[in-house]
Amino acid sequence: MADRPPLDPAALDAWMGIALEEARAATDHGDVPIGAVVVRTADGAVIARRHNERERTGDPTAHAEVLALRDAAAATGSWRLDGHVLVVTLEPCPMCAGATLAARIPVVAFGAADPKAGALGSLYHFGSDPRLNHGCAVVDGVRAAEAAALLQDFFADRR
Repeated sequence: MADRPPLDPAALDAWMGIALEEARAATDHGDVPIGAVVVRTADGAVIARRHNERERTGDPTAHAEVLALRDAAAATGSWRLDGHVLVVTLEPCPMCAGATLAARIPVVAFGAADPKAGALGSLYHFGSDPRLNHGCAVVDGVRAAEAAALLQDFFADRR
């Protein structure tokens, strides 16, 4: 597993607040409320912030994490995002966890666990799978109740 840089809990809380703002924005166009931010750990600068856009774009890969990683790579001029943390409201799925490892993100922090599709601890754990050539540390449960409530409210309104 990747070495975990020290992360201030107050900073994680604030970054999750930005991810939650992004998640709320997804509902404006009918997307599942998931938000993600990529933060440079050296100075705490938010490099990218995105939310789900699958419904808006008709793109099955338009998950918040993938979009944020793409934007962060463009902003930094490199696909290697070591020295950054990904903060996301819901535990990443296999696609997003794989993209995170491919980007060399050393730490992922998430809010709500995803027992049906979570790939960083709930269903799978790509971050610590010794069969993979890269890994990441995971900080789970950051503002989990708030992140879960957004999802529960969204799906309750759909029923």
